[in-house]
Amino acid sequence: MLIDARGLGCPKPVMMAEDAVSKITEGIVDILVDNEASVENLSRFAAKSGCYFKVEKQDDCWLVRIVKGYPCEISSELKAKSEELEEKTEKDVLLVISTDAMGKEESLGRVLMKGFFETMKVTKEIPHTMFFLNAGVKLTTSNEEVIPILKEMEAMGVEIFSCGTCLKYYNLESELKVGYRGATNHIVEGIKDFQKVVWI
Repeated sequence: MLIDARGLGCPKPVMMAEDAVSKITEGIVDILVDNEASVENLSRFAAKSGCYFKVEKQDDCWLVRIVKGYPCEISSELKAKSEELEEKTEKDVLLVISTDAMGKEESLGRVLMKGFFETMKVTKEIPHTMFFLNAGVKLTTSNEEVIPILKEMEAMGVEIFSCGTCLKYYNLESELKVGYRGATNHIVEGIKDFQKVVWI
């Protein structure tokens, strides 16, 4: 089965893949996408679903092949990669940041926000994943004081995503300096998969 999801933003390709995979007991679903965020999200979906997957870069897009019910046909390398991603779904805290300042006083709020991230880094009380949306995407794109802290946290193992729709709204699509583009399906999945979802 081939799904052409080129030109579609997240989470649409994942939703199409999920629908196709749910209708078969075994088989192969190929999805064509033209952005890295969809490749990442499709890979995570496959791992979470207990399927094996393979990503092939083509001329102007990626082919994500999801295999359900045929584990013997997948190489040990791909199996290890799928299992590694699947292990990462055992998650504790999803931190959702929907603003670039804490509280109503913006100048003070930005100082507090920087201090919040610094405290998490120093104490190593870090979440599994951080998802930035609304004005929060300014922290991963244009806040030069916070970005170095976020990069250090990413190096410590924190997964960082910024809402693609929000980046586009603020004309910051090309300014992302830490983490990856994501979609609101990270929040939807978080409600089910994470032990705790914290909003700021």
